[in-house]
Amino acid sequence: MRVLGIDPGYAIVGWGVVEYTGNRFAPVGFGAVTTEAGQPFEQRLLAVYEGVRQVLADYQPEALSIEQLFYQHNQTTVIGVAEARGVILLAAAEAGVPVFEYTPMQVKQAVTGYGKAVKKQVQEMVRVLLHLEKTPRPDDTADALAMAIAHCHCSRSRLTNMPVR
Repeated sequence: MRVLGIDPGYAIVGWGVVEYTGNRFAPVGFGAVTTEAGQPFEQRLLAVYEGVRQVLADYQPEALSIEQLFYQHNQTTVIGVAEARGVILLAAAEAGVPVFEYTPMQVKQAVTGYGKAVKKQVQEMVRVLLHLEKTPRPDDTADALAMAIAHCHCSRSRLTNMPVR
């Protein structure tokens, strides 16, 4: 199974593609779509959309795994991330790729076995599971790879294997 993990944002969208075969993970590709801070917001959304469309076209994933959006502290940021998430979901829908959402706690549990793991623990497990020499940078890329790994682990359950919307 080939899974694209996405860490949504409008400044940096981390992405990572993982191949999962016989309980073994292999990194296929990873990186980040970035936008310029001074650009008009609609141009940033367009860049996110086009960047994700290109990743979908290049890697042909069977599923897209994305973090479920939740409000923490900054209302301005959460609205922008929600809008960026919208163009990411649109790109996946256009490509015919089913979308699956996971909470941060589900991702931590799936990757480390502990739902309250800290970011460094998750990143180290991503590195180990994918047999990488060092942790992918920026952090958003490592988070996206964790999203892909989480879907691979969780997709075995028929209840969690239901696409969003």
